[in-house]
Amino acid sequence: MFNKKKSEKNTYGIVGLGRFGTALALELAAAGAEIIVLDRDEEKVRELRDYTENAFVVKSLDKKTLAETGIQNCDVGAVCISEHMDSSILTTLNLVSLGVPLVVSKASSPEHGEILEKLGAEVVYPERDMAIRLAHRLEVSKMLDYIQLSEKLNISKLMVPEKMVGQTVLQVDLRKNFGVNIIAVENGKTLLESVVPDYTFRAGDILFLSGSRANLNQLADWAR
Repeated sequence: MFNKKKSEKNTYGIVGLGRFGTALALELAAAGAEIIVLDRDEEKVRELRDYTENAFVVKSLDKKTLAETGIQNCDVGAVCISEHMDSSILTTLNLVSLGVPLVVSKASSPEHGEILEKLGAEVVYPERDMAIRLAHRLEVSKMLDYIQLSEKLNISKLMVPEKMVGQTVLQVDLRKNFGVNIIAVENGKTLLESVVPDYTFRAGDILFLSGSRANLNQLADWAR
């Protein structure tokens, strides 16, 4: 049974070791997080035992079985079994009722996600989110990366356009002209987290920007 160690780090319980669940577990383990993983497939569980001693083969995802693994002692529970909607819904309900502070569940459709939200879970749509990021990167080739935080707030990385090189932040005034804010500027190994108005853009600068998708697209079109 898993018991949380005395640590400031969050602990994560992952149910379902498909591609998404396994990738999530490996990324969290690489970041030094304490994880517990559950799956019905013994081979998948065995592969994760190199990364955590809390890897359990479970043939059932009922409340009693989940409680026996100690997953209720985690700070976050991730349900990664969206392909089987009934199991996904039941497991989400059980984790919420066991008192896991934050339950994140993978959904395969808007209807599936709506049910999970009503159960008290935070819902993610990995395939849709990746498609949105890819579409945006294809649509705006100068954008190096794109993260949608909400309908109105997005984060992007943009290679500084040649027309901005040699000009200051104040002269370009992206906030006034495009409604976009500069969060930080990176050049080589140097990251400037506080960008002052008299900062002069240099060739090779990578701009970290925030704004609406429409405004970021407008800026990217101008930058071409």
